Amino acid sequence: MKRKGFIILLWVSLGTALFFFLFFTKEKNFHNFLITLMISTMYSFVLGFGNALINDFLNKKFPWSETRGIRAVLSVVSIIIGNFILVYFCNYMNYVVIQKVATAETFFSKEYGTTNWFMINIALLISAFLHAKSFMEELKKTSRKEVVEQKLIAKSANAQFESLKNQLDPHFLFNSLNVLSSLIDENPNQAQKFTASMSKIYRYVLEQKDKELVTVEDEIEFAKTYCDLLKTRFEDSVDFIFDVKKEDYRRYVVPLSLQLLLENCIKHNFATSSKPLVIKIFSDQDTLCIENNLQAREQMKESAGIGLANIVQRYALLTKKNVFIEKSEDYFKVKVPILSDKPSSINVKADSDDGSYENAKKRVKELKSFYGNLISYCTVIPFLIIVNLLTSPNNLWFYFPMLGWGVGVASHAFQVFGVGESWKERKIREIMDKQKNRK
Repeated sequence: MKRKGFIILLWVSLGTALFFFLFFTKEKNFHNFLITLMISTMYSFVLGFGNALINDFLNKKFPWSETRGIRAVLSVVSIIIGNFILVYFCNYMNYVVIQKVATAETFFSKEYGTTNWFMINIALLISAFLHAKSFMEELKKTSRKEVVEQKLIAKSANAQFESLKNQLDPHFLFNSLNVLSSLIDENPNQAQKFTASMSKIYRYVLEQKDKELVTVEDEIEFAKTYCDLLKTRFEDSVDFIFDVKKEDYRRYVVPLSLQLLLENCIKHNFATSSKPLVIKIFSDQDTLCIENNLQAREQMKESAGIGLANIVQRYALLTKKNVFIEKSEDYFKVKVPILSDKPSSINVKADSDDGSYENAKKRVKELKSFYGNLISYCTVIPFLIIVNLLTSPNNLWFYFPMLGWGVGVASHAFQVFGVGESWKERKIREIMDKQKNRK
Protein backbone atom coordinates (compact mmCIF):
# COMPACT_ATOMS: atom_id res chain seq x y z
CA MET A 1 0.00 0.00 0.00
CA LYS A 2 1.20 3.50 -0.84
CA ARG A 3 1.95 6.19 1.74
CA LYS A 4 -1.24 8.06 0.77
CA GLY A 5 -3.38 5.00 1.53
CA PHE A 6 -1.62 4.51 4.87
CA ILE A 7 -2.37 8.11 5.89
CA ILE A 8 -6.02 7.73 4.82
CA LEU A 9 -6.38 4.63 7.01
CA LEU A 10 -4.95 6.55 9.98
CA TRP A 11 -7.55 9.30 9.52
CA VAL A 12 -10.33 6.72 9.10
CA SER A 13 -9.19 5.02 12.32
CA LEU A 14 -9.22 8.31 14.22
CA GLY A 15 -12.62 9.35 12.80
CA THR A 16 -14.36 6.06 13.58
CA ALA A 17 -12.77 5.98 17.06
CA LEU A 18 -14.13 9.44 17.84
CA PHE A 19 -17.57 8.51 16.44
CA PHE A 20 -17.96 5.34 18.52
CA PHE A 21 -16.37 6.95 21.62
CA LEU A 22 -18.74 9.93 21.55
CA PHE A 23 -21.97 8.10 20.68
CA PHE A 24 -21.61 4.53 21.95
CA THR A 25 -19.21 4.65 24.94
CA LYS A 26 -20.90 5.18 28.30
CA GLU A 27 -17.80 5.98 30.41
CA LYS A 28 -15.89 8.65 28.50
CA ASN A 29 -12.33 8.51 29.80
CA PHE A 30 -8.90 8.39 28.25
CA HIS A 31 -8.53 4.62 28.80
CA ASN A 32 -11.75 3.82 26.95
CA PHE A 33 -10.77 6.20 24.16
CA LEU A 34 -7.45 4.37 23.69
CA ILE A 35 -9.27 1.01 23.56
CA THR A 36 -11.77 2.41 21.04
CA LEU A 37 -8.91 3.88 18.97
CA MET A 38 -7.02 0.56 19.05
CA ILE A 39 -10.11 -1.39 17.95
CA SER A 40 -10.89 1.14 15.18
CA THR A 41 -7.28 1.03 13.98
CA MET A 42 -7.38 -2.77 13.91
CA TYR A 43 -10.58 -2.81 11.82
CA SER A 44 -9.37 -0.07 9.47
CA PHE A 45 -5.93 -1.54 8.79
CA VAL A 46 -6.94 -5.21 8.62
CA LEU A 47 -9.84 -4.52 6.26
CA GLY A 48 -7.92 -1.81 4.38
CA PHE A 49 -4.72 -3.81 3.86
CA GLY A 50 -6.65 -6.98 3.16
CA ASN A 51 -8.75 -5.40 0.40
CA ALA A 52 -5.70 -3.57 -0.96
CA LEU A 53 -3.80 -6.86 -1.26
CA ILE A 54 -6.76 -8.49 -3.02
CA ASN A 55 -7.09 -5.54 -5.40
CA ASP A 56 -3.33 -5.40 -6.17
CA PHE A 57 -3.22 -9.13 -6.83
CA LEU A 58 -6.20 -8.93 -9.21
CA ASN A 59 -4.69 -5.88 -10.96
CA LYS A 60 -1.53 -7.86 -11.72
CA LYS A 61 -3.18 -11.12 -12.77
CA PHE A 62 -6.44 -9.85 -14.28
CA PRO A 63 -6.13 -6.13 -15.21
CA TRP A 64 -9.34 -4.26 -15.97
CA SER A 65 -8.09 -3.17 -19.40
CA GLU A 66 -7.61 -6.76 -20.64
CA THR A 67 -10.13 -9.01 -18.85
CA ARG A 68 -12.96 -6.75 -17.77
CA GLY A 69 -15.72 -9.40 -17.54
CA ILE A 70 -13.60 -12.00 -15.73
CA ARG A 71 -12.18 -9.32 -13.46
CA ALA A 72 -15.67 -8.15 -12.45
CA VAL A 73 -16.70 -11.69 -11.47
CA LEU A 74 -13.43 -12.35 -9.60
CA SER A 75 -13.72 -9.02 -7.78
CA VAL A 76 -17.20 -9.88 -6.51
CA VAL A 77 -16.17 -13.39 -5.39
CA SER A 78 -12.91 -12.24 -3.76
CA ILE A 79 -14.64 -9.32 -2.00
CA ILE A 80 -17.25 -11.62 -0.45
CA ILE A 81 -14.83 -14.37 0.63
CA GLY A 82 -12.03 -12.00 1.69
CA ASN A 83 -14.20 -9.69 3.76
CA PHE A 84 -16.04 -12.64 5.34
CA ILE A 85 -12.69 -13.93 6.67
CA LEU A 86 -11.33 -10.49 7.62
CA VAL A 87 -14.50 -9.42 9.49
CA TYR A 88 -14.68 -12.65 11.48
CA PHE A 89 -11.01 -12.24 12.38
CA CYS A 90 -11.48 -8.62 13.53
CA ASN A 91 -14.68 -9.41 15.48
CA TYR A 92 -13.00 -12.37 17.17
CA MET A 93 -10.03 -10.21 18.22
CA ASN A 94 -12.40 -7.45 19.38
CA TYR A 95 -14.96 -9.43 21.40
CA VAL A 96 -12.91 -12.43 22.52
CA VAL A 97 -9.31 -11.18 22.85
CA ILE A 98 -9.48 -7.42 23.55
CA GLN A 99 -12.82 -6.71 25.26
CA LYS A 100 -13.31 -10.32 26.46
CA VAL A 101 -17.09 -10.01 26.36
CA ALA A 102 -17.46 -13.37 24.61
CA THR A 103 -15.80 -16.76 24.58
CA ALA A 104 -14.71 -18.78 21.59
CA GLU A 105 -17.85 -20.91 21.87
CA THR A 106 -20.36 -18.04 22.24
CA PHE A 107 -18.68 -15.99 19.48
CA PHE A 108 -19.79 -18.49 16.81
CA SER A 109 -23.26 -18.82 18.30
CA LYS A 110 -26.45 -17.14 17.12
CA GLU A 111 -25.97 -14.36 19.65
CA TYR A 112 -23.08 -12.82 17.66
CA GLY A 113 -24.33 -14.00 14.25
CA THR A 114 -26.28 -10.78 13.64
CA THR A 115 -23.32 -8.63 14.66
CA ASN A 116 -20.97 -10.53 12.38
CA TRP A 117 -23.44 -10.39 9.50
CA PHE A 118 -23.93 -6.65 9.98
CA MET A 119 -20.16 -5.98 9.99
CA ILE A 120 -19.69 -8.14 6.89
CA ASN A 121 -22.28 -6.06 5.01
CA ILE A 122 -20.62 -2.80 6.04
CA ALA A 123 -17.22 -4.17 4.95
CA LEU A 124 -18.65 -5.34 1.63
CA LEU A 125 -20.15 -1.94 0.91
CA ILE A 126 -16.90 -0.12 1.67
CA SER A 127 -14.87 -2.68 -0.26
CA ALA A 128 -17.18 -2.41 -3.29
CA PHE A 129 -16.73 1.35 -3.22
CA LEU A 130 -12.92 0.99 -3.12
CA HIS A 131 -12.90 -1.54 -5.98
CA ALA A 132 -15.16 0.73 -8.05
CA LYS A 133 -12.76 3.61 -7.41
CA SER A 134 -9.86 1.39 -8.48
CA PHE A 135 -11.69 0.53 -11.70
CA MET A 136 -12.32 4.19 -12.54
CA GLU A 137 -8.65 5.03 -11.95
CA GLU A 138 -7.57 2.13 -14.17
CA LEU A 139 -10.06 3.27 -16.84
CA LYS A 140 -8.59 6.78 -16.78
CA LYS A 141 -5.03 5.42 -17.07
CA THR A 142 -6.03 3.20 -19.99
CA SER A 143 -7.80 6.11 -21.73
CA ARG A 144 -4.77 8.38 -21.30
CA LYS A 145 -2.48 5.63 -22.57
CA GLU A 146 -4.65 5.07 -25.65
CA VAL A 147 -4.70 8.81 -26.38
CA VAL A 148 -0.88 8.96 -26.16
CA GLU A 149 -0.55 5.89 -28.40
CA GLN A 150 -2.91 7.36 -31.00
CA LYS A 151 -0.94 10.61 -31.00
CA LEU A 152 2.31 8.69 -31.52
CA ILE A 153 0.72 6.66 -34.34
CA ALA A 154 -0.54 9.84 -35.97
CA LYS A 155 2.88 11.49 -35.73
CA SER A 156 4.54 8.37 -37.14
CA ALA A 157 2.02 8.19 -39.98
CA ASN A 158 2.57 11.86 -40.84
CA ALA A 159 6.33 11.38 -40.83
CA GLN A 160 5.97 8.30 -43.03
CA PHE A 161 3.64 10.16 -45.42
CA GLU A 162 6.09 13.07 -45.76
CA SER A 163 8.93 10.62 -46.38
CA LEU A 164 6.97 8.90 -49.15
CA LYS A 165 6.10 12.18 -50.82
CA ASN A 166 9.70 13.38 -50.71
CA GLN A 167 10.82 10.24 -52.56
CA LEU A 168 9.05 11.50 -55.68
CA ASP A 169 11.02 14.64 -56.34
CA PRO A 170 14.53 13.21 -56.98
CA HIS A 171 13.05 10.15 -58.69
CA PHE A 172 11.05 12.26 -61.15
CA LEU A 173 13.86 14.77 -61.76
CA PHE A 174 16.42 12.03 -62.43
CA ASN A 175 14.27 10.40 -65.13
CA SER A 176 13.31 13.72 -66.71
CA LEU A 177 16.95 14.79 -66.98
CA ASN A 178 17.77 11.48 -68.66
CA VAL A 179 15.08 12.15 -71.27
CA LEU A 180 16.31 15.71 -71.76
CA SER A 181 19.94 14.65 -72.19
CA SER A 182 18.98 12.23 -74.94
CA LEU A 183 16.87 14.87 -76.74
CA ILE A 184 19.64 17.46 -76.72
CA ASP A 185 21.68 15.30 -79.10
CA GLU A 186 18.75 14.02 -81.16
CA ASN A 187 16.65 17.16 -81.61
CA PRO A 188 17.72 20.46 -80.01
CA ASN A 189 14.46 22.22 -80.93
CA GLN A 190 12.44 19.52 -79.31
CA ALA A 191 14.80 19.73 -76.35
CA GLN A 192 13.83 23.39 -75.87
CA LYS A 193 10.13 22.53 -75.95
CA PHE A 194 10.86 19.63 -73.62
CA THR A 195 12.61 21.96 -71.20
CA ALA A 196 9.62 24.34 -71.18
CA SER A 197 7.19 21.46 -70.60
CA MET A 198 9.44 19.97 -67.95
CA SER A 199 9.44 23.28 -66.09
CA LYS A 200 5.62 23.18 -66.07
CA ILE A 201 5.69 19.62 -64.78
CA TYR A 202 8.21 20.39 -62.08
CA ARG A 203 6.19 23.45 -61.06
CA TYR A 204 3.23 21.11 -60.61
CA VAL A 205 5.40 18.77 -58.53
CA LEU A 206 6.46 21.65 -56.28
CA GLU A 207 2.87 22.88 -55.95
CA GLN A 208 1.37 19.49 -55.13
CA LYS A 209 4.14 17.97 -53.01
CA ASP A 210 2.60 19.24 -49.76
CA LYS A 211 -0.91 18.02 -50.62
CA GLU A 212 -2.36 14.69 -49.60
CA LEU A 213 -4.83 14.61 -52.51
CA VAL A 214 -5.45 16.51 -55.76
CA THR A 215 -8.43 16.61 -58.08
CA VAL A 216 -8.62 14.09 -60.90
CA GLU A 217 -8.80 17.01 -63.34
CA ASP A 218 -5.46 18.46 -62.16
CA GLU A 219 -3.82 15.05 -62.24
CA ILE A 220 -5.13 14.34 -65.76
CA GLU A 221 -3.86 17.69 -67.07
CA PHE A 222 -0.49 17.01 -65.54
CA ALA A 223 -0.44 13.49 -67.01
CA LYS A 224 -1.25 14.83 -70.47
CA THR A 225 1.68 17.24 -70.27
CA TYR A 226 3.92 14.39 -69.15
CA CYS A 227 2.62 12.20 -72.02
CA ASP A 228 3.46 14.97 -74.48
CA LEU A 229 7.05 14.78 -73.28
CA LEU A 230 7.06 11.01 -73.70
CA LYS A 231 5.48 11.40 -77.13
CA THR A 232 8.23 13.83 -78.08
CA ARG A 233 10.83 11.25 -77.25
CA PHE A 234 9.21 8.03 -78.50
CA GLU A 235 7.06 9.50 -81.34
CA ASP A 236 4.94 6.74 -82.93
CA SER A 237 6.28 4.06 -80.60
CA VAL A 238 3.95 5.15 -77.81
CA ASP A 239 0.29 6.04 -77.93
CA PHE A 240 -1.87 7.44 -75.11
CA ILE A 241 -5.66 7.22 -74.81
CA PHE A 242 -7.51 9.28 -72.20
CA ASP A 243 -11.12 8.34 -71.43
CA VAL A 244 -11.93 9.69 -67.95
CA LYS A 245 -15.52 10.57 -67.14
CA LYS A 246 -16.21 14.25 -66.63
CA GLU A 247 -18.18 13.56 -63.44
CA ASP A 248 -15.00 12.15 -61.88
CA TYR A 249 -12.97 15.31 -62.50
CA ARG A 250 -13.95 16.92 -59.19
CA ARG A 251 -13.03 13.87 -57.16
CA TYR A 252 -9.59 13.14 -55.71
CA VAL A 253 -6.52 10.95 -56.20
CA VAL A 254 -3.03 10.81 -54.74
CA PRO A 255 -0.83 13.45 -56.45
CA LEU A 256 1.76 12.28 -59.01
CA SER A 257 0.33 8.74 -59.01
CA LEU A 258 -0.32 8.85 -62.78
CA GLN A 259 3.20 10.05 -63.47
CA LEU A 260 4.70 7.14 -61.55
CA LEU A 261 2.46 4.59 -63.26
CA LEU A 262 3.11 6.03 -66.74
CA GLU A 263 6.79 5.97 -65.99
CA ASN A 264 6.53 2.30 -64.99
CA CYS A 265 4.79 1.47 -68.29
CA ILE A 266 7.68 2.97 -70.26
CA LYS A 267 10.32 1.48 -68.00
CA HIS A 268 9.12 -2.13 -68.04
CA ASN A 269 7.91 -2.43 -71.66
CA PHE A 270 9.63 -2.04 -75.03
CA ALA A 271 8.05 0.22 -77.66
CA THR A 272 8.67 0.31 -81.40
CA SER A 273 6.89 1.75 -84.42
CA SER A 274 5.88 -1.72 -85.55
CA LYS A 275 4.73 -2.75 -82.06
CA PRO A 276 3.70 0.46 -80.30
CA LEU A 277 3.01 0.59 -76.60
CA VAL A 278 -0.60 1.67 -76.06
CA ILE A 279 -1.38 3.17 -72.67
CA LYS A 280 -5.00 3.81 -71.68
CA ILE A 281 -6.05 6.08 -68.84
CA PHE A 282 -9.75 5.72 -68.02
CA SER A 283 -12.18 5.68 -65.11
CA ASP A 284 -14.03 2.54 -64.08
CA GLN A 285 -16.63 2.93 -61.31
CA ASP A 286 -14.67 4.36 -58.33
CA THR A 287 -11.19 3.73 -59.73
CA LEU A 288 -8.81 5.40 -62.13
CA CYS A 289 -7.26 2.73 -64.39
CA ILE A 290 -3.91 2.78 -66.18
CA GLU A 291 -3.68 -0.11 -68.64
CA ASN A 292 -1.04 -1.01 -71.21
CA ASN A 293 -0.53 -3.85 -73.64
CA LEU A 294 2.09 -6.12 -72.15
CA GLN A 295 5.39 -6.00 -74.04
CA ALA A 296 7.75 -6.76 -71.19
CA ARG A 297 11.36 -6.05 -71.88
CA GLU A 298 14.16 -8.21 -70.59
CA GLN A 299 15.74 -6.69 -67.51
CA MET A 300 19.19 -7.29 -66.18
CA LYS A 301 17.86 -7.40 -62.63
CA GLU A 302 14.44 -7.67 -61.09
CA SER A 303 12.67 -4.36 -60.48
CA ALA A 304 12.36 -3.18 -56.88
CA GLY A 305 8.84 -1.85 -57.56
CA ILE A 306 9.46 1.34 -55.58
CA GLY A 307 7.04 3.50 -57.62
CA LEU A 308 4.03 1.19 -57.31
CA ALA A 309 4.82 0.40 -53.66
CA ASN A 310 4.97 4.14 -53.00
CA ILE A 311 1.42 4.63 -54.35
CA VAL A 312 0.09 1.66 -52.39
CA GLN A 313 1.57 2.96 -49.13
CA ARG A 314 0.30 6.50 -49.64
CA TYR A 315 -3.23 5.27 -50.31
CA ALA A 316 -3.00 3.01 -47.24
CA LEU A 317 -2.29 6.08 -45.10
CA LEU A 318 -5.27 7.96 -46.53
CA THR A 319 -8.05 5.42 -47.01
CA LYS A 320 -9.08 1.81 -46.52
CA LYS A 321 -9.68 1.42 -50.24
CA ASN A 322 -7.07 -0.74 -51.95
CA VAL A 323 -4.94 -0.33 -55.05
CA PHE A 324 -5.63 -3.23 -57.43
CA ILE A 325 -3.18 -4.76 -59.90
CA GLU A 326 -4.28 -6.97 -62.80
CA LYS A 327 -1.88 -8.83 -65.04
CA SER A 328 -2.45 -11.24 -67.90
CA GLU A 329 -0.54 -12.40 -70.96
CA ASP A 330 -1.86 -9.45 -72.97
CA TYR A 331 -2.12 -6.50 -70.60
CA PHE A 332 -1.08 -4.99 -67.29
CA LYS A 333 -3.53 -2.82 -65.38
CA VAL A 334 -3.38 -0.79 -62.16
CA LYS A 335 -6.54 0.57 -60.51
CA VAL A 336 -6.15 3.40 -58.01
CA PRO A 337 -9.13 4.52 -55.89
CA ILE A 338 -10.93 7.76 -56.69
CA LEU A 339 -12.00 9.42 -53.44
CA SER A 340 -15.15 11.51 -53.15
CA ASP A 341 -13.96 13.60 -50.18
CA LYS A 342 -10.69 14.73 -48.78
CA PRO A 343 -9.87 13.11 -45.41
CA SER A 344 -9.55 15.58 -42.55
CA SER A 345 -6.32 13.90 -41.46
CA ILE A 346 -4.17 10.93 -42.32
CA ASN A 347 -5.88 7.63 -41.64
CA VAL A 348 -4.13 5.98 -38.71
CA LYS A 349 -6.42 2.98 -38.86
CA ALA A 350 -8.49 4.15 -35.93
CA ASP A 351 -11.60 2.37 -37.27
CA SER A 352 -13.68 5.53 -37.03
CA ASP A 353 -15.66 4.50 -40.13
CA ASP A 354 -17.10 1.37 -38.53
CA GLY A 355 -18.47 3.18 -35.47
CA SER A 356 -15.82 1.99 -33.00
CA TYR A 357 -15.57 5.41 -31.39
CA GLU A 358 -19.34 5.60 -30.87
CA ASN A 359 -19.37 2.05 -29.46
CA ALA A 360 -16.53 2.91 -27.08
CA LYS A 361 -18.33 6.09 -26.04
CA LYS A 362 -21.51 4.12 -25.39
CA ARG A 363 -19.57 1.51 -23.38
CA VAL A 364 -17.93 4.16 -21.18
CA LYS A 365 -21.36 5.70 -20.57
CA GLU A 366 -22.72 2.30 -19.47
CA LEU A 367 -19.79 1.76 -17.10
CA LYS A 368 -20.07 5.24 -15.60
CA SER A 369 -23.80 4.70 -15.05
CA PHE A 370 -23.22 1.38 -13.28
CA TYR A 371 -20.42 2.61 -11.03
CA GLY A 372 -22.39 5.76 -10.23
CA ASN A 373 -25.24 3.48 -9.13
CA LEU A 374 -22.83 1.33 -7.10
CA ILE A 375 -21.18 4.31 -5.39
CA SER A 376 -24.60 5.75 -4.50
CA TYR A 377 -25.59 2.38 -3.03
CA CYS A 378 -22.38 2.17 -0.99
CA THR A 379 -22.91 5.71 0.31
CA VAL A 380 -26.65 5.75 1.10
CA ILE A 381 -27.15 2.26 2.56
CA PRO A 382 -24.54 2.65 5.38
CA PHE A 383 -26.18 5.98 6.25
CA LEU A 384 -29.60 4.30 6.44
CA ILE A 385 -28.18 1.51 8.60
CA ILE A 386 -26.69 4.01 11.06
CA VAL A 387 -29.95 5.99 11.19
CA ASN A 388 -31.93 2.76 11.78
CA LEU A 389 -29.65 1.58 14.59
CA LEU A 390 -29.63 4.98 16.29
CA THR A 391 -33.38 5.64 16.08
CA SER A 392 -35.02 2.22 16.33
CA PRO A 393 -32.50 -0.59 16.98
CA ASN A 394 -35.31 -3.05 17.83
CA ASN A 395 -37.02 -2.52 14.45
CA LEU A 396 -34.50 -3.25 11.72
CA TRP A 397 -36.07 -1.82 8.57
CA PHE A 398 -32.84 -1.11 6.65
CA TYR A 399 -32.99 -4.66 5.19
CA PHE A 400 -35.71 -3.66 2.74
CA PRO A 401 -33.91 -0.80 0.90
CA MET A 402 -30.60 -2.66 1.14
CA LEU A 403 -31.97 -5.85 -0.45
CA GLY A 404 -34.26 -4.07 -2.96
CA TRP A 405 -31.62 -1.68 -4.17
CA GLY A 406 -29.00 -4.46 -4.00
CA VAL A 407 -31.04 -6.57 -6.43
CA GLY A 408 -31.19 -3.54 -8.76
CA VAL A 409 -27.40 -3.05 -8.57
CA ALA A 410 -26.82 -6.77 -9.22
CA SER A 411 -29.17 -6.63 -12.22
CA HIS A 412 -27.36 -3.55 -13.51
CA ALA A 413 -23.99 -5.30 -13.12
CA PHE A 414 -25.31 -8.38 -14.91
CA GLN A 415 -26.50 -6.20 -17.78
CA VAL A 416 -23.21 -4.32 -18.11
CA PHE A 417 -20.80 -7.24 -17.59
CA GLY A 418 -23.06 -10.19 -18.41
CA VAL A 419 -25.50 -10.79 -21.23
CA GLY A 420 -26.64 -7.24 -22.02
CA GLU A 421 -26.36 -5.40 -25.34
CA SER A 422 -22.61 -4.91 -24.88
CA TRP A 423 -22.15 -8.67 -24.55
CA LYS A 424 -24.09 -9.20 -27.78
CA GLU A 425 -22.01 -6.58 -29.57
CA ARG A 426 -18.76 -8.18 -28.36
CA LYS A 427 -19.88 -11.61 -29.51
CA ILE A 428 -20.92 -10.25 -32.91
CA ARG A 429 -17.54 -8.52 -33.25
CA GLU A 430 -15.68 -11.72 -32.25
CA ILE A 431 -17.57 -13.78 -34.86
CA MET A 432 -16.94 -11.13 -37.54
CA ASP A 433 -13.22 -11.03 -36.68
CA LYS A 434 -12.99 -14.84 -36.90
CA GLN A 435 -14.68 -14.85 -40.29
CA LYS A 436 -12.40 -12.08 -41.50
CA ASN A 437 -9.28 -13.98 -40.36
CA ARG A 438 -10.47 -17.11 -42.16
CA LYS A 439 -10.90 -15.15 -45.38
